[in-house]
Amino acid sequence: MSNRIAPTRTPQFEARLKKRYAAERRFKILGFSAVLFSVAVLAMLLVTMTMNGLAGFSRAEMAVKINFAESGITLDPRSLDENTGQKTLESAGLPDIVSAAALEALGEEGAHQLGDGAWQEVAQQIIASPDLLRTESTFWLPADEKMASALRGDGQADLQPLAQKLSEKGLLERHSDPGFMVRSDATDPQMVGIWGALKGSILTMIITLAFAFPIGTLAALYLEEFAARNRWTDIIEVSINNLAAVPSIIFGLLGLAVFLTIFPNYRSAPLIGGLTLALMTMPVIVISGRNAIKAVPPSIRDGALAVGASRLQVVFHHVLPLALPGILTGTIIGMARALGETAPLLMIGMRAFVATPPDGFTSPATVLPVQIFLWSDEINRGFVERTSAAIIVLLVFLLIMNGFAIYLRNRFEKKW
Repeated sequence: MSNRIAPTRTPQFEARLKKRYAAERRFKILGFSAVLFSVAVLAMLLVTMTMNGLAGFSRAEMAVKINFAESGITLDPRSLDENTGQKTLESAGLPDIVSAAALEALGEEGAHQLGDGAWQEVAQQIIASPDLLRTESTFWLPADEKMASALRGDGQADLQPLAQKLSEKGLLERHSDPGFMVRSDATDPQMVGIWGALKGSILTMIITLAFAFPIGTLAALYLEEFAARNRWTDIIEVSINNLAAVPSIIFGLLGLAVFLTIFPNYRSAPLIGGLTLALMTMPVIVISGRNAIKAVPPSIRDGALAVGASRLQVVFHHVLPLALPGILTGTIIGMARALGETAPLLMIGMRAFVATPPDGFTSPATVLPVQIFLWSDEINRGFVERTSAAIIVLLVFLLIMNGFAIYLRNRFEKKW
């Protein structure tokens, strides 16, 4: 039986051990507090945006009963279509019919507070359901902004008694506004919509992804797998790292100087915006792509070369599939940054008032961040709610885009 000397736990050792355990507990508490603080800030942001933005998905509307059977319209409902139906109804006197019905239902003072585009909404409903021309129907039509403000209680004092009177009669109410998601920009907050900016963002992101992802991925593969290690490679690496930290407005100036010189007729088009944002996103994809490629074990390359694969086959058949989840992570970060950028797009003219959604990649357009910026600068109180609603749409669009990218990343992820 060997003689062992029991370890001596001196008072100094016990004090040091106690101090070390106390430091570990403090670190755990600080880490948990940091996570809790982050979650609380995120929850506060989401709750604030939701509370302010929900009202932006509704609007003040006034009830107007119209008897088309007695209105004198003699149109054949089958002659109405989406392209020419509104002009046909206008020629048949629909604006006057709506005005007369509003005068009868709301009184002279109330009829003057009906929105300018009220008859157009009646026309859209008739085109969607032509049988309305043979019936008597009640239409909820948008009030103008002054009446909407009076209904909220923050508008002109002289209109608030009228708003209260119409509200008590059930002729003035706030209703959900599904048209907010299908209309484009307008000067009246009661008539604005987000579809034009949302479609512009989608088209711009498609151009950004189409250029930034393949070019960034190929650049990362070349620098990591094929490029010689020399001074020129070092200069390129430093330049890429510096480009990732350049302020976004510099890329806007670059897009203004280069792309608008090449395509002068496409100012404010998604094509120019996407190319500008692609320049800003590529350095992030290159850096994250190189890190993902470095993380692939050398044994994968050695094994592929040992069975006779060429260098190109090793890279594209083995290294790239294993590095793709990491590359997609960098792409997600870059695209999320690009989606929220405003400064570079302002430089290339994507702040124009666009009343119709873009037809393609070369049509005039705006994007959600710029639309939010423009609405937030409006003096009209009604745009405050619409701005918060647009922010919610932007967050949902970002979550959907990132969720799809995360799905792709997990779909292609391979373990070794």
